[in-house]
Amino acid sequence: MSAKKTALTVLSAALPALLVPALLASPAYAAPSPTPPADGKGQPPKAPKAPAPPASMSTVGGASLGQPGTQVSLLPGAPALPTSLTGRSWIVADAETGEVLASHNAHWRLPPASTMKMLFADTVLPGLPKEQLHKVTEQELSGVGSGSSLVGIKEDAEYSVHDLWLGVFLRSGNDAVHVLSAMNGGVEKTVKDMQSHAEELQALDTHVVSPDGYDAPGQVSSAYDLTLIARSGLQKQDFREYCGTASAKFPGRQDAGKPRETFEIQNTNRLMTGAGGLPPYKGIAGVKNGNTTMAGSTFTGAAQQGNKKLLVTVMNPGTGGVNSVYEETADLLDWGFAAVGKVKPVGELVPPKSADTSSLGSPAQSHENNPSASGADSGGGVGTAFGVAGGVLAVVAGGAYAVNRRWPQGRGRRARGRA
Repeated sequence: MSAKKTALTVLSAALPALLVPALLASPAYAAPSPTPPADGKGQPPKAPKAPAPPASMSTVGGASLGQPGTQVSLLPGAPALPTSLTGRSWIVADAETGEVLASHNAHWRLPPASTMKMLFADTVLPGLPKEQLHKVTEQELSGVGSGSSLVGIKEDAEYSVHDLWLGVFLRSGNDAVHVLSAMNGGVEKTVKDMQSHAEELQALDTHVVSPDGYDAPGQVSSAYDLTLIARSGLQKQDFREYCGTASAKFPGRQDAGKPRETFEIQNTNRLMTGAGGLPPYKGIAGVKNGNTTMAGSTFTGAAQQGNKKLLVTVMNPGTGGVNSVYEETADLLDWGFAAVGKVKPVGELVPPKSADTSSLGSPAQSHENNPSASGADSGGGVGTAFGVAGGVLAVVAGGAYAVNRRWPQGRGRRARGRA
């Protein structure tokens, strides 16, 4: 056999051993690309750290609330807090007494998203009669931010104040907020009014830039403040009826000589409607949700089970999708209802600066500035509509649930740190 033939025979025998590993190996173009180095030295970049809360925060409501981290004082027999909480800030409070049952970075100043609309409503709602009609102008809608949530208001169309508030509470409509702001004297005046009202409520973490909660530099609030604001709003009959409405008819197109069309709007509060695959929360009655790029998801909820009434605010959960803020709120409500009477309060929701803390104070007013319309009871408090029918509300009637404003004794408790 020639040397050439011998070489070919050996090569043929060796080809399978050479080709099999090559065939089994992933092609070069399919191999995953290495993570770009962070520092040019071949080291992968480090995952960005979650922002840390300030080391010192406001102490409005109690010194413990100004400390970073979770604040809770469990008594014997108290349930442990949920272990799956990821919100940057949250708070659980008794809606009647104002006692804070537990909190986490309660005074961390964070973007609030549309939960800012609670302050807008609590400020503006009492001054505009619900039957008042208003024809919308192009200028009133020109300042609505790009990508805003809208209820579908059209220029040159006429709406009642009642219609506009349904648009604010159910659809979180920034278009409705801007029209109501115009009726209140303009956006600039409304922002000033809101800031003044926040200071009156001692919501001192709150800085208002836009009335609708649209992302804006410097616009912040806190879980503590949002809960304080919600508690104030729930003293007003119209506020609690709007925030407790799951669905409503909203005015649509109107052709000449024909009745005006309507379309149905649903509340964006998923714990109320059960949207997004979530079951409606038993006893839920509002209050307001929000979601923006800067704020992430935010939510303040009020609920009643038996004779227990709670307020919970959660800001910017760190995991999960859009449902996470509702799931964590539901977990905290479950914990709160089980923990009432079994924990030592870590703070309190303070009264407004002008509140008379020697008694329960005067009743809050409704649209018509008529105290009797707010359902004031013999103790000087006002009814809060937490009525529930099968977990889902169509429209909640006032007086189905009563909260008394038991303002803590002592007035005007100010932050000893930054507020």
